[in-house]
Amino acid sequence: MSAIVEVVEAGMAVTIQDRGRRGYRNIGVPLSGALDPGLMTAANALLGNDPDAAVLEVCLAGPALKALSGTVRVALAGELSAQVVTSRGRVLKVEPWQTVTLFPGDVARIGAVARGVGYVGISGGFQVPPQLGSRSTYVRARIGGADGLPLTTGLRLPCAPLSGNPWLESCGTQPWPVDQGPIRVIAGPQDDHFTPAALDAFFSQPYAVTRDMDRMGIRFEGEKLVHNERGADVVSDGVAPGSIQVPANGQPIVLLADCQTSGGYPKIATVISADLPRLAHVRPGDKVRFVAVDHAAAAAALRDLASRIARWCAAIGTFFPAGVVDETALYEGNLISGAIRGDEAVALACM
Repeated sequence: MSAIVEVVEAGMAVTIQDRGRRGYRNIGVPLSGALDPGLMTAANALLGNDPDAAVLEVCLAGPALKALSGTVRVALAGELSAQVVTSRGRVLKVEPWQTVTLFPGDVARIGAVARGVGYVGISGGFQVPPQLGSRSTYVRARIGGADGLPLTTGLRLPCAPLSGNPWLESCGTQPWPVDQGPIRVIAGPQDDHFTPAALDAFFSQPYAVTRDMDRMGIRFEGEKLVHNERGADVVSDGVAPGSIQVPANGQPIVLLADCQTSGGYPKIATVISADLPRLAHVRPGDKVRFVAVDHAAAAAALRDLASRIARWCAAIGTFFPAGVVDETALYEGNLISGAIRGDEAVALACM
């Protein structure tokens, strides 16, 4: 039996995402999926979900979700917080990196993400029908998610009812360290379309993030990169998230999760998989540098990132929210016939 949550406020451009629509790029279907898979993993780990369970990706203002039927649990990952208004009017603040339980009638109002993207997970994941093997939303083709579109007010989303103790919440520590410094890339495959001076400029200058950015890609602005006699066009070939195209205007474009599957601009480099999620958190005006690494370094960086995420997930703890009785501690402190030690204070639930 499914639980149901209703979208009482849609937020801005909030979409359902999972790990993406793999195995269809050969027929022109983009990968899609979470821009920061690590944060999606964290949200699901807080809930005990499968790592690939569908979540909400918040890029701007978050939604408000009301539990209609069944008790559900929500988790926040990233720089966003929430406020829960219970069916009895009690207001609870929810911090990032923790869960909160919603009983029927409770409303969770997810705030705006402070930077980049954040994720809202729910018990069992958002169980919209998968399309082409994924629940990820790809708006340009209107597939996946909620009818292929961002959330809309009034939408009802199925999920799994909570199993286990509804009072015992999960929490994580501060997130794993994020690599700082330049974005690491592997040169090519068409770096031979650029002059030596252009290649030097690409790896030595900072690029400004422009306002022309979405889930498909980010345009950067800096010193113009000059193409050599091979020109600014190639026979259209495959591209992937992380490909860095440079059209005739000489300004690089980094492709992201919703990017097309082929393109006709030379690709000067490709962002390594470990660093691509970092670009989900840049803002217009931020400065970004690129540095070349080899395949061995790229593979090592990905293993290191996976290890950091795994350690974070393994360290997830539990807590009782303020005002909730920890019955285990109560029984352990019990002396005789319901009396407790005088040095212990036990708060009663005030729902």
